[in-house]
Amino acid sequence: MTIVVTTPTGNVGSRVVRLLLQAGVRPRVLARDPARLDAATRELVDARRGDLTDAAFVREAVSGARTVFWVDPTPHTAENPVETSERTASGLIDAARTGDVQRVVLLSSVGAEKRGGAGHIDGLARIEERLDATGADTLHLRCGYFFTNLLMDLDGLAQGVLTTSARPDAPLPWVDPRDIGDVVAARLLNEEWKGRNVQAVHGPEDLTYQGIADILTETLDRPIRLQVVSDDDVRAALMSAGLALTAVEGIVGMTAGTRDLIPEQPRDLLTTTPTTLAAWSYTRLRPVLPDPTT
Repeated sequence: MTIVVTTPTGNVGSRVVRLLLQAGVRPRVLARDPARLDAATRELVDARRGDLTDAAFVREAVSGARTVFWVDPTPHTAENPVETSERTASGLIDAARTGDVQRVVLLSSVGAEKRGGAGHIDGLARIEERLDATGADTLHLRCGYFFTNLLMDLDGLAQGVLTTSARPDAPLPWVDPRDIGDVVAARLLNEEWKGRNVQAVHGPEDLTYQGIADILTETLDRPIRLQVVSDDDVRAALMSAGLALTAVEGIVGMTAGTRDLIPEQPRDLLTTTPTTLAAWSYTRLRPVLPDPTT
């Protein structure tokens, strides 16, 4: 049983690799720089050096695998993010279509079920559709918003401000990437599922942004004020940073297109994971912020 893991040093991929090793599996990992893996892990995996944006590399590296865990590496800042995501996955899709890969687990997102109108998430929707057309067994994990997205605004949080263009009172699923890794590993090791499958990973509870600000106020031991901005405010800030218009709309569209989203998969036992935002923020977010008492 050969299992391929992409982005093995990422928030999800690193957890998947660790669990597969503990299960006695030697995964094949695709990495631009295998040196970023710790020395102990490098000794236990089959590391293939290459760029995931190189479809020819991906096509060769996944060949012969029983199952591939695919994480789209396309940054939101890419000039044409949706098209780049689809093009980047073409090597994997070709391998699945020809039978060189039997199963694919895709890290997808809530909002992909819309099949359009959700910014860069539309790229994941296209990958889902193309993988389903290959005839391989597929599993799309529709994940909620990552807790780790909060790490992208450390300056704001340090000043006591949480900024969003989302509706402050709209509940959305938020999840710890480590918990996603647990679900991924369990699914990779399960040989029973076949056909097209969709499973959501919703985290422990749906959260509003106002609720998130309240949780952070308690766990970070500092008042966190919610600042709601408009889509046009976000556009202006991204344009001033030099991003291409297509990249800007891809980023804005992810929030605008899911502002009133009701996920296709209801919250239930299978979609709910254990780590709370309070626990995560206390152990992961609080240590990287300046001490509020100094």
